[in-house]
Amino acid sequence: MKKQIAVIPGDGIGPEVTAQSVKVLDAVAARFGHEFSYTYCLMGAAAIDETGSPLPLETIDACLDADAILFGAIGHPKYDNDPSAKVRPEQGLLQLRKALQLFTNIRPVSAYAALRHLSPLKDKQLEGVDFVVYRELTGGIYFGEKTLSADGTEASDGCVYTRAEVERIAHLAFAAARQRRGKLTLVDKANVLETSRLWRRVVQELATQYPDVAVDFLFVDNAAMQLILNPAQFDVLLTENLFGDILSDEASVIAGSLGMLPSASVGKRTALFEPIHGSYPQAAGKDIANPLGSVLSAAMLLDHFGMTEEAALVRTAVDWSVNAPFVSKDIDPVNFYFTSTIGDLLADYVSGRAAEDTNPANVGLRKSTLI
Repeated sequence: MKKQIAVIPGDGIGPEVTAQSVKVLDAVAARFGHEFSYTYCLMGAAAIDETGSPLPLETIDACLDADAILFGAIGHPKYDNDPSAKVRPEQGLLQLRKALQLFTNIRPVSAYAALRHLSPLKDKQLEGVDFVVYRELTGGIYFGEKTLSADGTEASDGCVYTRAEVERIAHLAFAAARQRRGKLTLVDKANVLETSRLWRRVVQELATQYPDVAVDFLFVDNAAMQLILNPAQFDVLLTENLFGDILSDEASVIAGSLGMLPSASVGKRTALFEPIHGSYPQAAGKDIANPLGSVLSAAMLLDHFGMTEEAALVRTAVDWSVNAPFVSKDIDPVNFYFTSTIGDLLADYVSGRAAEDTNPANVGLRKSTLI
């Protein structure tokens, strides 16, 4: 099978972690007889520095022509620390989501037994955790009308949703619940916000079309608490843009590291795959970033192509790496492996060159010598 993939390395550690995913995808292609070709594109601070725009038109065109998009991370301190900046890296990602109509962000969350010691949660809270967050991406307060008074003392951000926007993501979330454990939780703030009341009405109405899915509702403040008290209660968690952004990052502590979680952003024409972490500029260029969130995002990309066997193999490779343990500095600050080494090891595993009983003592830094 031939597939064209647009690759947006982005900023900070984005290029480093994305490079490991490309290694793994190349190993998949070689083993299963596929042909993946890549078009590399600019977005974010890297794009601003080179073109003056956080999202050049060439990047949009390449993404529209691609079968899928693999993205790294976005952001730079020189913009984070300058509230007055008119052009910002994050604008590129928001514009791309809008241009491609990537209206649903899907973030699976599970607990790795080998990483439980890294989570602030107790073992009893981590038992049986396996849920997915469906976050709306192109509406809400991030895209609402923004105002700032002339004297800079008053600002506002409008939050707007339409019935159609709620319906299209809700249908996807209900369909996912049917394929999982049959439970959907809507997170809103319907006791205060009119937009949340719209969400709740629409979901209640759509629930009649999915009688095999149990539906419940949580206010966002309670949901944030329940994610810590009893995360295993969730199956499919559906919510709007801002709430989903915050809750899915909160849920990253369950996996033990923000660097472990993948995501997919899907629309009608194409899909984008990225780890949920930021650009982590302090680690950029040091070869110490965790590439597993990016590699697991590549597994979701393979699922998108219908390559379920290949995606399962990539996830097995990640499990093998975590259990070995061949892990990055965020997971083991003493006995860690470089980003590029982990990428080599995962590619070796996918290629069938890595033995299950590999001796970590024989793995050279920056190499994947397994004998």
